[in-house]
Amino acid sequence: MDKGLHFIFCVVTTMLLLRGSSLAGEKKDPKMRAGTDSRGPEEGLPTLTVTTILEDPYVMVRSAELEGYCIDLLKALAAMLHFSYKVKVVGDGQYGAVSSSGNWTGMIGEILRQEADIAVAPLTVTSAREEVVSFTTPFLQTGIGILLRKDTVSQEMSFFHFLAPFSKETWTGLLFAYVLTCFCLFLVARLSPCEWNEPKNEENHFTFLNSLWFGAGALALQGVTPRPKALSVRVIAAVWWLFTIALLAAYIANFTALLSSGSEQLPIQTFEDLVKQRKLEFGTLDGSSTFYFFKNSKNPIHQMIYEYMDKRRDHVLVKTYQEAVQRVLESNYAFIGESISQDLAAARHCDLIRAPEVIGARGFGIATTQASLWTKKLSVAVLKLRESGDLDYFRNKWWETSCLHKSRERWSPLQPQALGGLFLTLAIGLALGVIAAVVELSNKSRHAAAHVKKSCCSVFTEEMCTRLRIKENTRQSQETSGRANA
Repeated sequence: MDKGLHFIFCVVTTMLLLRGSSLAGEKKDPKMRAGTDSRGPEEGLPTLTVTTILEDPYVMVRSAELEGYCIDLLKALAAMLHFSYKVKVVGDGQYGAVSSSGNWTGMIGEILRQEADIAVAPLTVTSAREEVVSFTTPFLQTGIGILLRKDTVSQEMSFFHFLAPFSKETWTGLLFAYVLTCFCLFLVARLSPCEWNEPKNEENHFTFLNSLWFGAGALALQGVTPRPKALSVRVIAAVWWLFTIALLAAYIANFTALLSSGSEQLPIQTFEDLVKQRKLEFGTLDGSSTFYFFKNSKNPIHQMIYEYMDKRRDHVLVKTYQEAVQRVLESNYAFIGESISQDLAAARHCDLIRAPEVIGARGFGIATTQASLWTKKLSVAVLKLRESGDLDYFRNKWWETSCLHKSRERWSPLQPQALGGLFLTLAIGLALGVIAAVVELSNKSRHAAAHVKKSCCSVFTEEMCTRLRIKENTRQSQETSGRANA
């Protein structure tokens, strides 16, 4: 009996020691991590083997543990669907592509070989992958963008850099407003009887050239002659002065923002710009969905990008995302990849920036074996997490930028819409000035009509024709007086 108890004691002790050593080894290996929900595997929960790939911020190793966006997503799915899981990092470090032998590599290959049940990673849903595995509803939407280093794409300051604060449309509107104001000033000064007493014998000081000079002087905040006398002319002059003061304030503020931000319009805005330039090399992840997107695209620009990368495959294609970011930081290299990952790189590295154009809208999904019962369950769970706002919370948590203290607002030229109220005020002022001049001329015509016993309309018409043809009348009167003296 004692020997039997001793034997049972030794067996139990040995099993406990073996179990403890296996758990210790599992904690030391960051590529393998067991996770369960609150009920644990001992209550009969199904256990899934999850394959993933190390990529910041989706899956990262910290303190011998895996964490990141995909790990948080996996925890939420396990709690919702009641399963336990075991995470393993893909052995070859690849996402999944067809090799030269015809076999699939990466996470897709592990699922096909039944080495993993699902893949939770930044794995792009493509038609080729969809033929061999099943994907859930995408948990992240993304596209293909261009990651650049700021100093490699900054433009030299142009010779006409002082015109940059306003857009071309704004400068055009300003020129039109200037000419129109000067013309209204010239017209009102001729119509107003207060600007001259004897239009047949007196020269008006507000010629069109003098009106142009008066408007230019106001733009430079300088007082110039002639000085307006009539109320109508003063209304137009005052409105133009207010317009120029507000305009100069907007110009100075935008020009100061331009100089302080150091922001220039990127010379590489699109993929076409990237192909045309010769300063930067460009490439993508070897065997990634981005590479095959350009390979299968019928767009001529995309075909040129693929041919460039294919001919220089050993030189421009990179193995990992971290290698790509490091290469962009250290050399004249542009990385073509997932826009959402590039946004993270720009947030973490303040010297990086993503070009505006994004093509090939796509999504990251969870891959499962075909005809798996988990595909629909996981898709529904992803939709519930999106509707509850958990996916947005995970995104904000892991895409938090470290460049907030260095970031500056993106500068852009001032558009006409921003000055719409200012232009409207000027137009109203010009209209008021013209109306005031007509009223002044009408009052004088009414008094003159009563004196000469003519109709007010006929006197008003004569006065207007006389003032609009003043130079011709003056020249004729001068010729007549010259002949009389002779």
